[in-house]
Amino acid sequence: MRQTFGILKFVFFLSSVLAYSANVVAQAESVEPSTAQHDTQVWLKKIQSSAQKLNYSGTFVYQQGSQVRTSRITHILNGKNEVEKLEILDGKPREYIRNNEEIVCYVPESKSIRIEKRVTQDVFPAILGANPTELAEHYNLKMGETGRVAGFDCQAIILEPKDKLRYGYKLWAEKSTGLLLKAQTLNEKNSVVEQIAFTQLVIGHIDASRVKPSVKNTQGWRVENAVMSEANLSGWTVKAMPAGFKKVREMKRLITDTPASATAESTQSTQREVSQIVYSDGLAAISVFIEPASQSRTEGSMQQGAMNIVGKRHGDYWLTVVGEVPAAAIKQVANSIELKTQP
Repeated sequence: MRQTFGILKFVFFLSSVLAYSANVVAQAESVEPSTAQHDTQVWLKKIQSSAQKLNYSGTFVYQQGSQVRTSRITHILNGKNEVEKLEILDGKPREYIRNNEEIVCYVPESKSIRIEKRVTQDVFPAILGANPTELAEHYNLKMGETGRVAGFDCQAIILEPKDKLRYGYKLWAEKSTGLLLKAQTLNEKNSVVEQIAFTQLVIGHIDASRVKPSVKNTQGWRVENAVMSEANLSGWTVKAMPAGFKKVREMKRLITDTPASATAESTQSTQREVSQIVYSDGLAAISVFIEPASQSRTEGSMQQGAMNIVGKRHGDYWLTVVGEVPAAAIKQVANSIELKTQP
């Protein structure tokens, strides 16, 4: 999952919880495997479609490692047009307005507007990007317990990885609509490393004015167009990409580096071209960023929640590999990247 999560554990009434869990397991074992697999895939299809077709507005909390961020998302489907507004409620204000594939980001602090195209379709609650039958090739799909999230009755769905190169997931879908209300990313010890969940939600009629920008007057604001184009990067190959990850995008983009002291009137920003290859298994994504090694950088790796990053030099290029997969998977990818030599 491209938008990913961590959790604080609270244990109440342990004996009753254990008794309830035992009851859930007993019920699950009484269901034929084929029936359970079918039911799980039906729920995943509902999760996938409801996020795109329903009107909803709610506040959610995103926990990644030690970081916690609160956001509000409002989504409206008007005919064939999807309009979505994402507001960052903690720290410095940000607003993202998406109209189908175009995203406009408003940054009041620097009085700037950034316009770009959507790269992946993985913003909560629309985190699924693959057919459930394809997910079943690399995850064991199981029905979990029922529960409540943000006041709504939910059904949990569990996706257990079939290898050690991807995380597991536990998803809670609202019972009547299938809208995803909570998602957890689980490591090999089945511990939660990231979590995202609604704390308040309205499903149904949403006033169209709620997806309009909050900023009324942007006169004098700096407008940045994220120049992005499809590219043929077939010269670059990954010899050891984890099974199930398919190439979904190849592009080149201009990245704007703006100093913290820059203002709307200043011209201190610099641009550099970066190539990007995106791979996905329908839940998690891995991106390989490629740029000339013109800057002095130190090779290394880091982790934040479920996100792992590796930076390394490859000849005359600098590679940055980013993904919501275990560290072993990112290192495997980074160490197997090759560039075909021109004949």
